[in-house]
Amino acid sequence: MLDFPPWKIWGIALTMLLAAIVAAPNFLSEQQAASLPSPIPSRQLNLGLDLRGGSHILLEADPADVRKMRLEVLEEVVRQGLRDASGGAIPYMDLSVANGAVSFTVRNAGDVDRAVETMRGLSQPVGQLSAQRDIEVNLADSTRVSVRPSAAGITQETDRAMAQAVEVIRRRIDELGTREPTIIRQGQTRIVVQVPGLQEPEQLKALLGKTAKLEFKLVDTEADPAEAAQGRAPAGSQVVPNADGGVLVVKRRALITGDQLVDSQPSFQEGMPVVSFRFDGVGGKRFAKATQENVGKPFAIILDNQVISAPRINEPILGGSGIISGNFTTESANQLAILLRSGKLPVELKVIEERTVGPDLGADSIRAGAIASVLATVLVALFMLVTYGRFGIYSVVALLLNGLLIFAVMTLIGATLTLPGIAGFVLTIGAAVDANVLINERIREELRRGKALVQSIELGYKEASRAIFDANVTNVIAAVMMFWFGSGPIKGFAVVLIIGIITSVFTAVTVTRLLVSLWLRRARPQQLVL
Repeated sequence: MLDFPPWKIWGIALTMLLAAIVAAPNFLSEQQAASLPSPIPSRQLNLGLDLRGGSHILLEADPADVRKMRLEVLEEVVRQGLRDASGGAIPYMDLSVANGAVSFTVRNAGDVDRAVETMRGLSQPVGQLSAQRDIEVNLADSTRVSVRPSAAGITQETDRAMAQAVEVIRRRIDELGTREPTIIRQGQTRIVVQVPGLQEPEQLKALLGKTAKLEFKLVDTEADPAEAAQGRAPAGSQVVPNADGGVLVVKRRALITGDQLVDSQPSFQEGMPVVSFRFDGVGGKRFAKATQENVGKPFAIILDNQVISAPRINEPILGGSGIISGNFTTESANQLAILLRSGKLPVELKVIEERTVGPDLGADSIRAGAIASVLATVLVALFMLVTYGRFGIYSVVALLLNGLLIFAVMTLIGATLTLPGIAGFVLTIGAAVDANVLINERIREELRRGKALVQSIELGYKEASRAIFDANVTNVIAAVMMFWFGSGPIKGFAVVLIIGIITSVFTAVTVTRLLVSLWLRRARPQQLVL
């Protein structure tokens, strides 16, 4: 039990050395850590919003937007379904979207049943084990069919949209170069965004508040400007506001959308900021075909239902790339490039709450946490030294090494330290010596029974280890449950607790056993006052 082969001694020593090297940059300033030579690790522990300061923004989506988006998709699905119906296309008329449903009239009464079956065939199950469908099909009268998204379908679509929105937001924030943002869903339609270190949230709000829905549409040159000024457009067209405050009439059907964009970058053309873009293979072919068929016609580039540019197609654009020009500044061109690169939000998100945590408050939190940690460590160390003497010294060494390991592991995995995380660290300090208390008390019992010193120490470690592992397994299970079901601060607390429990078992049992073994080999004591 107390026999340590050389390879194990060197393994423990190298582990602690590597932990010290990885954790060391945390005790330097950011500038000092960044200036370290490249072979030396310079990564520092990420600090959360409550420690570093930064911006907190709460976003909310309107479920009505999800329903509207679903109806737009459903309208095209219904058209396609009627064209591709089994047994031949089904003639229809008066297809429209109203009262939350897509409805149409079947021209031939004999096709009504086939139309209903075709529409029901377009539905999909909601979930793998559910009997619910995502659309409902009903007969409004003898020849008019109504297709409506079901409540379960809307709920499923909302979940998909919010999950996609979280990923789009993450990509946009990453483009800003921010460090370890927290982006989590809250409820069904809300998203919490916390960006440590960002003291000016306006740029972030501008990025998150834009849907970034990009469309290329032909300008309706035959529309009456007077009618357009009144908000009226010919059939098949729509009135879209212009960036200069006016309006423009464009065809309702888009030539191409930004869904096929693979890259966009800010650049300059004739000294003016512009945004260059590039489509994927499919998008490039569609863009080339659209420009070939409409040479000489103006087309509008529309972002979030606002015209940002309306150039004329002078010649076919065959390379799958192009340039968006407008009254851009360098900053606005860069922002638009980020929006297009990260993709469009599936729903519009509105900022309903925002707050900024100053760095001074974060510094106060760090100072208070540091004082609590140091004070807890000193008091626990004094208790162990007074109570267990030499074995108390070994426990204190293990306690310090445990703190070093926690910092090293958190730095390696890129975890974020929050104020609750500091609380978890302080709790771990107290819990870390529990194992040594169990071991030392068990050794005392064996010595009182009259057993030899080495035998007492061996039995103390062997018998106490069982209780130590059992107790810490239950603690880890509880911490994992907190991490799994918790969010934000609770997760921060759980992460530190899980790491601290695992490292404390290693240092309190293995490291102290090594120190005791080395002392026994060197001193060969005959008795021990414990």
